[in-house]
Amino acid sequence: MGSIVLLDLMGGVALLLWGLHMVLSGVLRAFGPDLRRFLAGALRNRFTAFGTGLGLTALLQSSTATGLMTASLAADGVVSLVPALAIMLGANVGTTLIVQLLSFDISAIAPVLFVIGLVTFRVGGSSLSRALGRIAIGLGLTLLALHILLDTLAPAEQAPTVRVLLGVITNDPVLCILIAAALTWAAHSSVAVVLLVMSLAYSQFVTPEAALALVLGANLGSAINPLIESGVRGDPASRRVPVGNLLNRLVGILIVLPFLHPIARELGTLQPDMAKLTAEFHMLFNIALAVLLIGPLDAVAALLVRILPEKKQPDDAAMPRYLDDAALETPSLALANAARETLRMGDTVETMLRNVMTALMTNDRKLASDVSRLDNVVDRLNEAIKLYITKLTRDSLDEREGRRAMEIISFTINLEHIGDIIDKNLSELATKKIKRRCQFSPEGSAELTSFHKRVVENLQAAFGIFMTGDVAAARKLLREKTELRKAELEAADRHLERLREGRPESLETTSLHLDALSDLKRIHSHICSVVYPVLEAAGELPPLEIAKIDAAADTLAYQPKLP
Repeated sequence: MGSIVLLDLMGGVALLLWGLHMVLSGVLRAFGPDLRRFLAGALRNRFTAFGTGLGLTALLQSSTATGLMTASLAADGVVSLVPALAIMLGANVGTTLIVQLLSFDISAIAPVLFVIGLVTFRVGGSSLSRALGRIAIGLGLTLLALHILLDTLAPAEQAPTVRVLLGVITNDPVLCILIAAALTWAAHSSVAVVLLVMSLAYSQFVTPEAALALVLGANLGSAINPLIESGVRGDPASRRVPVGNLLNRLVGILIVLPFLHPIARELGTLQPDMAKLTAEFHMLFNIALAVLLIGPLDAVAALLVRILPEKKQPDDAAMPRYLDDAALETPSLALANAARETLRMGDTVETMLRNVMTALMTNDRKLASDVSRLDNVVDRLNEAIKLYITKLTRDSLDEREGRRAMEIISFTINLEHIGDIIDKNLSELATKKIKRRCQFSPEGSAELTSFHKRVVENLQAAFGIFMTGDVAAARKLLREKTELRKAELEAADRHLERLREGRPESLETTSLHLDALSDLKRIHSHICSVVYPVLEAAGELPPLEIAKIDAAADTLAYQPKLP
């Protein structure tokens, strides 16, 4: 009998956690790309930040998710520390709203939510409607899990062994706090633990004082998860927000702990329903903590800056800076991080492209050798970004997120190919030219410089298209692909004309000149690959049309006018 009750209890808790997870993932899929921008833009002062944290957490049903986004924004310098700490105070209050809602007996609407969620998920054609269906199903599972927990705990109330065991465990308030903190850390959800405590209190498995101590532990445990997750970054400054939130929670617990017994007695006279008493204490604790600490946040921020100074960027340029594993739980945030790291990779490729041309024109041996070092950086960043996206795609992504993940992978692969062309081809051409001690003709040098400048400008345009998805800019870059190939033909024809004239510099550098033009054209082709996903998504360029454009341009490029 006892084992069956334990299995039912474990199943109810698992169902509760899965329901909360479905709600969180549904909200992030529906509104994820806008949440980070909203969070960054709604922080005029600590009071609006508090309201933002409260509302966002009530929507997400997870202060951990809000904490991770806030810590990321603060570490990146988008949000200052005081508003970030105010967001967390609001997030702590926000978790209590859903607990308050679920403290009422609304389990009867669970079947209705299941039906609405299933119909919306199956019938809705857009990713938004599917995400909303997921939210409805998750809410229904949460209500069903609470009903299962109450039904499971009711018969177990008569088991003397269970009562003795829980009495021993919950006899010490400090032990209650530690146990609830450990459960919340393991479950990644203070809401789930507080709801479980409500069920235990309702069935009188624990005393009122023990129930309040368990609530304090749940509040402490919810502050531990963001701290552990932020530790992945390795930068002490990235831990300021979660450490500040943990300190705030500890201050509140230390103030309340000595008065738990009189608080439980007074609240018990006002609210005889133990489940509702637990939920109301949870809310009152977090509201009182916010009122007490929102004023001294400047002092808290100054202390955090002093004890957690910003770490200098590592000298190893190949070490990723933005691939935060903690963000993998929030696909929109993780994709933004991967895109930022891809831009870092692109900056390195641009540096290689500029340096190799300088080396080719000035016979600078050091610049030519530096290109190989930078190519190693590009290769390592490419592998890190691909691994990060692979970790992200292990969980299901919606159509928009999956498409963005593939765009990032495609662009990093093309950037890596560009780096290889620069390192294996253009750098080798520069080395040959240095060894031969030859020079391009003034006209040839000007043509190569002009051609190279267009390639660099289009690389910069590609970065903008990659980040914004600007359809007009994508059309312009695609037109530039054909125009630049025409420019290659014209430059080759002018070079052949100089050969007919017998120009000695042209005779010496003819293979170097034509190979450099060809390699720059190949680089430009990889640059232009960024436009295809943008135009396909806009319905302007089917895959077959892309193949036709590339085939036509390649044919054009390989038909120079012979002397």
